[in-house]
Amino acid sequence: MQPFTIVTGKVAPLDRANVDTDAIIPKQYLKSIKKTGFGPFLFDDWRYLDKGDLDIDPATRRKNPDFVLNDARFAGSTVLIARENFGCGSSREHAVWALTDYGFRAVIAPGFADIFFNNSFKNGFLPLTLKAEEVDALFVESASAADFRLTIDLPAQTVSTPGGLRFSFEIDPFRKDCLIRGLDEIGLTLQHADAIRAYEARQKVSAPWLAA
Repeated sequence: MQPFTIVTGKVAPLDRANVDTDAIIPKQYLKSIKKTGFGPFLFDDWRYLDKGDLDIDPATRRKNPDFVLNDARFAGSTVLIARENFGCGSSREHAVWALTDYGFRAVIAPGFADIFFNNSFKNGFLPLTLKAEEVDALFVESASAADFRLTIDLPAQTVSTPGGLRFSFEIDPFRKDCLIRGLDEIGLTLQHADAIRAYEARQKVSAPWLAA
């Protein structure tokens, strides 16, 4: 998992509340569990004018010129800002996979649905909560800048902008540590690989019937 320490990136403003996981990645794409390849289908129903599927090349589809990700100003964005209750709806982990595969490292919003929030940390993706008025300020500055970028400093727990805005955010210490070190649940377990192997070796001696 890619470590998350200090990320400076272009911002894509998605000025919508209650963005559900079916909007983030529609149900027809849940047939794949590869964790990769979902970026072209992120926000599929809003991003394209015609219906898509895993078997349809996204390059052949008509793009919606009014959707933010199709605006050349926001190409290559790595931070998404949105409104309240981002990631609501079903529990599909594919929603986080689509965001990360597109290139986003974090989404900033006033609040998140619980399951999406938890899935994000498991995939090295930061769901960053700010106050509603602070998110408003980010949208305002984004609208006034041709190439709006911000910096997320996870160790310092701050968000700062070129215009001088600086906000602090809260994060669970354990989750913060895992993101900084680039460790998911498997990575955490493998830190104890030597102890696990030693235990298994002892078990083979003390209870050989279990190995059989």
